[in-house]
Amino acid sequence: MTIPEKQQQVLEELELFQDWTERYEYVISLGKRLPPLAGTAKTPEHLIKGCQSQVWLDAVSEAGKVRYFADSDSLITKGMIALFIRVLDDESPDAILQADMSFIERTGLKEHLAPTRANALTLMATQMKQRALAFATSLS
Repeated sequence: MTIPEKQQQVLEELELFQDWTERYEYVISLGKRLPPLAGTAKTPEHLIKGCQSQVWLDAVSEAGKVRYFADSDSLITKGMIALFIRVLDDESPDAILQADMSFIERTGLKEHLAPTRANALTLMATQMKQRALAFATSLS
């Protein structure tokens, strides 16, 4: 499945819910399903700076694909990073770098979040692309 197809799938799933409370519960449930992040990865260098909550992001390159791992001390923030992982995980660095992350605008999540949490969405997407760029650079 391509990144745009994964993005469309997320949008369609969110549309199934009637109100924002249900959508947030769904996003939180995605975060709860994230595999645990190794305690050794909860370091300052893995912390996404600028987020209201603590969000740790780790990434590895496996067979030319980027694998992401994350955690947060906030359930909603953990759910939001889970959305991004669902879309970008196990993709090539080039595909991640070319991905149009404006799909998050179409979810409507930003409009229903506090400004600091909405800003976190942009920071998360940026950090994920920066990790992919580092892997792309090391592969060339």
